[in-house]
Amino acid sequence: MNVSREALREALALYAVLPEGLEEGALGGILEAAIRGGASFVQLREKNLDDATYAARAGRLRAVAARHGVPLVVNDSVGAAIGSGADGLHVGQSDCGALEARERLPAGAILGVSVHSVAEALAAERAGADYLGVGAVFPTTTKIDARASTPALLSEICAAVSIPVVAIGGISLDNASLLSGTGIAGIAVVSALFGTAGGGFDAARTAGEARKLRAVADRVRAADPAIGGGT
Repeated sequence: MNVSREALREALALYAVLPEGLEEGALGGILEAAIRGGASFVQLREKNLDDATYAARAGRLRAVAARHGVPLVVNDSVGAAIGSGADGLHVGQSDCGALEARERLPAGAILGVSVHSVAEALAAERAGADYLGVGAVFPTTTKIDARASTPALLSEICAAVSIPVVAIGGISLDNASLLSGTGIAGIAVVSALFGTAGGGFDAARTAGEARKLRAVADRVRAADPAIGGGT
């Protein structure tokens, strides 16, 4: 899926990170529900699968997302991203380097990079990143080793780069509006959208939460003059 920077910025509005470790049939169902509710971009993150299994799962889920015109990227594994035909790859600072990833990915593939400082953001942009993920902007239990960021740092990073930026980490319906005016292209969510393993995963709930989160994301985006002509 080749997308322009403008189309990518729009697609990043509600960025759904699929919960890890679920049975694939359940993943497909909640992915459909999330997209129906308004999720516009998807990341598959499976740290405990070998590349072949990871690629097979990503390929099947990518087909689900593609039916709705929604991009799906794979976290960390270049091999799984290429082998699955996914729309791209997302890497962190401790994963495959952004420059290496860009060199190995097919032309037109989307490359996202997690960053935690202006310096890392600029380096990722120079290396060929198409978008950045910044977080954790709020406390989160989803990724216990996440480095803390702040809305103020988020604003600095957005101002420093020309590529879209997505906020991630502890974002919920209760606090997402605090990111208004930072310049982000969207919000990335896990538990706020899908719930937690202990509470079970429910497609109807996911679709409903996606609708509410998308509405908040659109209001946050509209507060940025570059996107919505806000004040």
